[in-house]
Amino acid sequence: MSARLLLAFLWLFHWLPLGVQAAIGSAVGRLGWHLVASRRKVALRNLELCFPELGAGERERLARQHFRWLGRSFLERGLLWYGSPARLRRLIRVEGDVDLADRSDKPVMWLAPHFMALDVAGASTQLFQNTKVISIYQRQSNAVLDGALRGGRLRFGNAEIFSRDEAGKALMRAIRRGDAFFNLPDMDFGTRDAAFVPFFGVQAVTLLAPSRLARALDMIVQPVVAEMLPGGQGYLVRYEPSWTDFPSDDPVADSARMNRWIESEIRRNPAQYLWVHRRFKTRPPGEPSLYR
Repeated sequence: MSARLLLAFLWLFHWLPLGVQAAIGSAVGRLGWHLVASRRKVALRNLELCFPELGAGERERLARQHFRWLGRSFLERGLLWYGSPARLRRLIRVEGDVDLADRSDKPVMWLAPHFMALDVAGASTQLFQNTKVISIYQRQSNAVLDGALRGGRLRFGNAEIFSRDEAGKALMRAIRRGDAFFNLPDMDFGTRDAAFVPFFGVQAVTLLAPSRLARALDMIVQPVVAEMLPGGQGYLVRYEPSWTDFPSDDPVADSARMNRWIESEIRRNPAQYLWVHRRFKTRPPGEPSLYR
């Protein structure tokens, strides 16, 4: 399917009631479990590494559930990109201190891990508070899809996104002028500005930038977690209390603290974390690959 046909499908699909979208998305996820063997293997391996206390059958059931949420997340992207703001405000429920960035005399960094409703959390930062939002994204190789992704994330008029290869100085300038930074801190981007710290007891390369940036720019760090609710019930985004122990003067310790928090959130909702990402791809020198 070409990129334009895919986008046309997502535009048409977004008009359906959310309950219908959810049922179809779950079915697509079930199909994906059987068709996308490479990602199925990655998900099962990640769960084996992170939940060794579970039996193989329990991990497979969890991975199958994950694929159903993954199918929903993919198809409901059209709702986030094309649904009216009024409809999205009805479907997204926010809890906690959503107005922190509006009140704060310091810039705010939101830490948002890769749960299936991550883009819902991003939309909520524009729909339920007023401070301008900035973020970093991975530029897509397909120009049509890249344009759709950018357009979908910028369409509420209160955001700016920078591709990962151009973020540096522009991001710093935006934070200094008071924009809030929607930061996705939990992927393997290699060893640059990163350290190996435990994630579920496994050494995982983890960005040091959240700690260093927050310390350099005197930022307040607030965790944000989003959840997809069953059927047509919508979404929940939790704006948690800001951290009082972050950043410290030790960015490696801060990164380990961040990973422990992400672990705790995963244990609350394990099926909706992004298990198809090779989180442990980069290994310490001399260690073999954990993915076979």
